[in-house]
Order: sequence, then structure tokens, then C-alpha cells
Amino acid sequence: MQTFSPVKEGKVRAIYDVGNGTIMVATDRISAFDVVLPTRIEGKGQVLTQMSRFWFDFTKELVGNHMISCDTKDMPEFFRTPDFEKRSMLCKKLNMLPLEC
Repeated sequence: MQTFSPVKEGKVRAIYDVGNGTIMVATDRISAFDVVLPTRIEGKGQVLTQMSRFWFDFTKELVGNHMISCDTKDMPEFFRTPDFEKRSMLCKKLNMLPLEC
């Protein structure tokens, strides 16, 4: 089985390059005022991903987005474990502006 390491880790998400796309994984880390706190909230990453999934699905006819799938069956075998379930999103590769709001 091929293994993957994050190509970028933010305060609450990790990004993996899987060749034809990227996988964004939301963690249970907490960030406040640009600082990652030592405490984690169990299930936070799953909630963030499922909320994003809902809104991307809801607005996809109005505006395109980067989401391909949140089903780990559509991802490489490495991501088909409980650690990645419901917190991972397979995305199109995009050239993004480095902007944070």
C-alpha cells in the first residue's frame, strides 16, 4: 500500500497530494488567535468536513467548487481507515491565491 505524508499542515487541516487531486483532512485541533491550543475536541474535524460537504453540495449549481468526494472509498487505500473517515475531502487541484479571511 502506498503511504502519503501531508504536503502542508495548517492550524486545523492537513493537505495530501494524491497525484490527480488533493485530500484535505480536518483534524480535531483547536486554533484561536493564530495559535494551536493543546486541547483537542474529539470529532471536530468530522463536523467541519460534514458542514463543508453540506454547503458545497447545496451551492454547487450556483457556483463551482473544489470538492470531488468525501467518501473515502473514492480515495487511495491509505485513507480508507477510521482515522480519515468523515474528516477527509478529495478535491480538485487548484491554483489558489494565498488569502485568508
